[in-house]
Amino acid sequence: MLDSHEKEFVTALEKDMHKPRFETVLSEITTVRNEAIYAINNLEKWMKPEPVQTSMTSFLDSCYIQKEPVGVVLIIAGWSLPVQLCLIPMIGAVAAGNCVMIKPSETCHHTANLLHMLLPNYMDNSFFHVLAVGHGDLMEILENKFDHIFFIGDRLTGKQVMQAAAKHITPVSMILGGKNPCYVDKSCDLTTAAHRIAWARFMNAGQNSLAPEYVLCHPDLRDPLIKELKFCVHEFYGMNPQESQHYGRIASNEHYKKVKEFLTCGTVVFGGQTDDHERYIAPTVLTDVKETDAIMQQEILGPVLPILTVEALEEAIHFINRRDRPLAVYVYSNSQRVISEVLQKTSSGSFCSNDSMIQCLYTRLPCGGIGNSGVGIYGGKFSFDTFSHSRACLLRNTAVECVTYLRYPPYAEKQLHLMQWAITLSRTNSWCNIL
Repeated sequence: MLDSHEKEFVTALEKDMHKPRFETVLSEITTVRNEAIYAINNLEKWMKPEPVQTSMTSFLDSCYIQKEPVGVVLIIAGWSLPVQLCLIPMIGAVAAGNCVMIKPSETCHHTANLLHMLLPNYMDNSFFHVLAVGHGDLMEILENKFDHIFFIGDRLTGKQVMQAAAKHITPVSMILGGKNPCYVDKSCDLTTAAHRIAWARFMNAGQNSLAPEYVLCHPDLRDPLIKELKFCVHEFYGMNPQESQHYGRIASNEHYKKVKEFLTCGTVVFGGQTDDHERYIAPTVLTDVKETDAIMQQEILGPVLPILTVEALEEAIHFINRRDRPLAVYVYSNSQRVISEVLQKTSSGSFCSNDSMIQCLYTRLPCGGIGNSGVGIYGGKFSFDTFSHSRACLLRNTAVECVTYLRYPPYAEKQLHLMQWAITLSRTNSWCNIL
């Protein structure tokens, strides 16, 4: 489907978000295609029963974990990457043998309509169904019982999904985003750091939950970093990004108004231009932003980057840890000590040094949040495991009755001691633990 209809996906995303073909092919088509190929290449191995260690009382038995489908999975996809965030979870759910219902985001309605039209041509619609509904119908959908719900979106809707799922005791996976910090150390290669930060923040017009949400740096580094970021914007998109074919637009009027309001926070040092008709917001850097400002309380999902200053690494770590745990933490430094310290003293869904967002391209790494940034993980085998039930299987041998008879009443102290000796784990590599 992706190979045969690449042009249609490029056209749909261009209509929805003015998304450049390069970004669509890289972040939507190629990532999903790689995910599918990775599942195809490894599915036989993932499905194999996983043997487990036995003890003295079960050394003649067969003990293993068998992966089984959970049943019917509902996927509520996000709008920032409408193809990827819809199809990558679906690949894991299908690989695990489930029936799947998909609700694409209505925000990118051209892409949603394309998925609704194409998927039934490639998958049996009685097992894999695409819902063509609006946001207002979500709560009605959630009145039905599902065996697993996968949600990507904002926290408020996520809470509503979790409350609805609780009525049926349905497990839920959620990717909720958050405020991803980016610490820029004095020792880093500032030119490289600026290029990678600017690419991550302004790609897709900043509409990516893994993008850096704010930068922390020393006061002496702030102005040189701003200069480099401004140079990157001109290099990427020209002197007027609105005329660039390589720069996107905000997906909806509602979100455009929200991001535009963020421009009133702090001081605009470059960028800040807007066009209501096109839902255009220029790549923008802010300074003098206060911790209490709206832009520091809400996820941006737009091309606006606040830069805050800290005197030392310890202050940066303290600043990060005062907030909810984010989807990602980034650090740019040539010091292994600095990288290690940020890694060890912070908590987040993912961590990346000297780059941004690139971790999501690795099929062997999980994607997910922690705390308020999300529940559960997905991607590659992690998707397969998320949508599978790990069934404990024990195939007993009756020959061990010479030992197991000790558990039967009438009880005696000698029987208890013998049973304890047979089943109690040891901290050494004893014979029973090896078996």
